[in-house]
Amino acid sequence: MAAPICKKKVVFIMGSTGTGKTKLSINLGSQIQSEIINSDKIQVYKGLDILVNKIPESERCGIPHHLLDIIEDHDYTFTSDDFCKHALAAIDLIHQNGHLPIIVGGSNNYLEALVENPNNAFRSKYECCFIWLHVSLPVLFQYLDKRVDEMVDAGLVDEIREAYVPGASYSHGLRRAIGVAEFDQYILIEKESHDEVYKEKMLQDAIRRTKENTFKLAEVQLQKIHRLNYELGWGMNMIDSTLVFDAILRGQKYMDLYQEIILKPSMNVVHKFLEEGTQEAP
Repeated sequence: MAAPICKKKVVFIMGSTGTGKTKLSINLGSQIQSEIINSDKIQVYKGLDILVNKIPESERCGIPHHLLDIIEDHDYTFTSDDFCKHALAAIDLIHQNGHLPIIVGGSNNYLEALVENPNNAFRSKYECCFIWLHVSLPVLFQYLDKRVDEMVDAGLVDEIREAYVPGASYSHGLRRAIGVAEFDQYILIEKESHDEVYKEKMLQDAIRRTKENTFKLAEVQLQKIHRLNYELGWGMNMIDSTLVFDAILRGQKYMDLYQEIILKPSMNVVHKFLEEGTQEAP
């Protein structure tokens, strides 16, 4: 009788925008010999680091990151096929390095193409562990509202202004990022108008629409995750992080809660996956 084929292992960290995927990937990567593959369709581009919430190199704890800042042409649309090609190459390289690939990001269309496209034969080659960070939408919306305000304070408007190209399309490339189109009218009028009250109104309107469209994105991402998990049977390990985010919003100390509710269960899932190759909800 032939010996069973030993599949190489890959961990996925999924969730709507703002649910803490990047933080968890760094925490896991700091304790497990691993490398991180970005699966956010906007973070593959160089630029707009504040807007897309890209993790600075100084905060990556020395963990190698792949598919971050790899596209300089802001008009080029990085497709699902592009992602699969780069991700598969990165996975093979990471395994050659003797490390665990951790794929992190919210572009679920990319992930579905990678895992489900029969041309990739992904399931036959790799054993998958899916961690789904979930935050209830009412709490997540409050957090995203706060995060956009913090981005503005960190220089978001200046960043968008510097990247602004009159008449550029917002339907492809880096300019698909939420916030770019929303600030279009403000960037246009701020140079032409001397009415400070009107300019402030336009600024606040741009911020409001950025928040609203971010909320819509979070909802759509959650719907896609539900489809992948419950219709396509991905068998995700759902980590409900709502209590942690509620504590953050209340200005309470949350790190102990984070360790207990998010990090420890996630570590348990990954260790069990690496040791036994099975997935079990925490």
